[in-house]
Amino acid sequence: MLRELKTLLAVARHGSFAAAGLHVGLTPSAVSAQIRTLEQNLGVSLFDRNGRSALLNAAGRRALPLAEEILATYARMAGAGDEIQGELRIGAIASVQTGLLPGTLVRLRQQAPRLEPRLVPGVSLALLSQVDAGELDLAILIRPPFELPKELHATTLLQEPFVLIAPPDLSGDDPRLLLETQPFIRYDRHSFGGRRVSAFLREQRLAVRQVLELDELDAIVKMVEHGLGVALVPCAGLWLEHARVRRLSLGALTFHRELQVITRHAGRDLPAVALFRQCLTEVVSEPG
Repeated sequence: MLRELKTLLAVARHGSFAAAGLHVGLTPSAVSAQIRTLEQNLGVSLFDRNGRSALLNAAGRRALPLAEEILATYARMAGAGDEIQGELRIGAIASVQTGLLPGTLVRLRQQAPRLEPRLVPGVSLALLSQVDAGELDLAILIRPPFELPKELHATTLLQEPFVLIAPPDLSGDDPRLLLETQPFIRYDRHSFGGRRVSAFLREQRLAVRQVLELDELDAIVKMVEHGLGVALVPCAGLWLEHARVRRLSLGALTFHRELQVITRHAGRDLPAVALFRQCLTEVVSEPG
């Protein structure tokens, strides 16, 4: 039955028996046979079949989280009393890769040397979709500006304040004045962090003279270092700590971006995921 439940998840994620077969190593007819066996055992139809596609019906949507829970429980039972091993698929945004992640992976290796972490870089929205699709076990990303799907669980790590960064030779200490008078390099407004910048500018009624819009924070910092303008970026990561820029606090106007760990509800208590979250929390709590 576990085999059929895994096939159920594959069909639900990939939308057809053929696509699911490619991911689980079965022919479309074998996938169809397993789903048919599962439906017969349960006494309900789980999919609406339309040509080559297979979409979950109401009964299938109710069954899917239960199937995930059963498989997660079995995985915990299989690892009970044994060393944590296997692959852990971790999604992380760029600033986490150079900030929190190295120390976390060192701790993880010390405590579970047979666990194989696989890092998947990406932007927050893409990583969120990959967790939702079951392609990642967890992801560290910026809190989405919308409600999460009910299958996902979020744990807040920390809040990172935004600061104004300016070229080292630019005078002036008033963030508002610099934003109004200097060329502005914008944090991509389509990213979750960039949306926080856009909201701040609207709330403060600041009209900026935008010259560039970039989705990589280290690229924004480099542009500011070379005197091309000022920018609003989160005060986090080695890429900013060692940058040749002036960092100006926004004072009472300070706003934040929130880093979260996203998992599926069914997988958040798996031993490897729980251990990674523990190591990550320890790194966040370290002084300095």
